[in-house]
Amino acid sequence: MTTAIQNIGINTLGGVPTSLGEYDGRAVLLVNVASKCGLTPQYGALEKLATDYAQRGLTVIGVPCNQFMGQEPGTAEEIQTFCSTTYGVTFPLLEKIEVNGESRHPLYAELVETKDADGESGDVQWNFEKFLIAPDGTVVNRFRPRTVPDAPEVVEAIEAVLPR
Repeated sequence: MTTAIQNIGINTLGGVPTSLGEYDGRAVLLVNVASKCGLTPQYGALEKLATDYAQRGLTVIGVPCNQFMGQEPGTAEEIQTFCSTTYGVTFPLLEKIEVNGESRHPLYAELVETKDADGESGDVQWNFEKFLIAPDGTVVNRFRPRTVPDAPEVVEAIEAVLPR
């Protein structure tokens, strides 16, 4: 079964068309990322989650965004190089997009409808906001930027939606 969010097209960082439908049957932690942000060290914890949980059905996906104080100014190649050499990132990165405003990517138009732990939906607050998507394509959790990827509540949420 695919959901509407799984059918929304987006390109990989390398420019290849894809969609979240490619991850049908896997849990996905989708995160808007930036290379020059105070929260950029979260890449390390995201990579650890990606490697620790890959065999259990989790895929971490980074979505570069330059909307927050221009903290992701690089080209696709610069972003890829930074992520792999600085943090050893092996998880997929998608094209640089806008997550808020009139030019918001359709994927984020759907994602921002999800409520966080305080019951608030709406615009992405900053870099490194996290959305957890269940294997059936349902968006099940939203974690604000300052919630680190390996926080107990994030790990518990991931564990709860991993494919059985």
